[in-house]
Amino acid sequence: MNPKVVLPLAILLGAAGVGAVFMALHKPAEALTMTPELTQCLTGLSGPDYANEPIRPIPLSLPLNKEKVALGEKLFNEPRLSHDDTISCAYCHDLSLGGTDRKVHSLGSGGSSGDVNSPTVFNSGLNYKQFWDGRAATLEDQIDGPVHHPKEMASDWPELLGKLNKDPDYVLAFSKLYPGLGIHERSIKDAIATFECSLSTPNSRFDKYLRGDKNAITAEERAGYVLFKTYGCVACHQGTNVGGNMFQTLGIMADYFKDRGDEVQADLGRYNVTKDKEDLHKFRVPSLRLVVLTPPYFHDGRVADLSTAIDYMARYQLGRHITPEHKQLIIKFLHTLPGEYKGKPLL
Repeated sequence: MNPKVVLPLAILLGAAGVGAVFMALHKPAEALTMTPELTQCLTGLSGPDYANEPIRPIPLSLPLNKEKVALGEKLFNEPRLSHDDTISCAYCHDLSLGGTDRKVHSLGSGGSSGDVNSPTVFNSGLNYKQFWDGRAATLEDQIDGPVHHPKEMASDWPELLGKLNKDPDYVLAFSKLYPGLGIHERSIKDAIATFECSLSTPNSRFDKYLRGDKNAITAEERAGYVLFKTYGCVACHQGTNVGGNMFQTLGIMADYFKDRGDEVQADLGRYNVTKDKEDLHKFRVPSLRLVVLTPPYFHDGRVADLSTAIDYMARYQLGRHITPEHKQLIIKFLHTLPGEYKGKPLL
């Protein structure tokens, strides 16, 4: 499709105006707030408005303690955090698979199947709250979840601390980095959260485009971005993480769960946390930064491919039909979003 046909569409409809209409329809339940614990991840996000674009580039670097990052990485890959010494954080969040395991539901200690799809751990420090239902306010708080969950690590802090205190390498590392505290629940959380803060993916082709390199993306990819805004996708997927900064109901324009059938407890979403009927079926909007690398999609892992996921979002969230030609252009745009990890492109 000739992108010249697409670009006037935004001029006719007014991408900003359409976005404003959808923002009104998709008003988030809670606004983005800063927390002291996440300051290390969010440092550096202020800057130019990038011509008032709804998406902002990821900072090129973050001021993190490198030794804590290294210790956190070791803990992230430590199976002794689980009761049966088989499940590490990396088991469900494989960095070579876009920070996920690409399973519908992850398998935990003893082979138990989880209740939801594991979201990517990349750029998780940029998210507004953690987990699909937002039950953890910070990365540190989030760590309690998998440690205690019977279908994940099935452990507890006394058991975990007992194991790590028997390892002289951990004892030395923690005594150096956390003098007076040593191996403690707080220090373990801090180290892992610091490592997770480091899992940012800057310098994507689209970020280069936002920073002024107009040749970083193709004409078709630019056309896809215009369509992404014009259809209203930016109502929920915007900001530095292209999502992750609000809660939204799944099934605004059509009943997703009625069509799917077999509703389970996890499908209640944010309601499980607040018990507020307004939060029924409401979930934290996922980031699209690595969406092309992290199938299957949605909290239930129901959709295996990106093309179908876009069809579902058009129907259930926008009440619209996206033509095959437009959908392919949007997918081309989404391929510009993955950046680099440790200086190497993820795509």
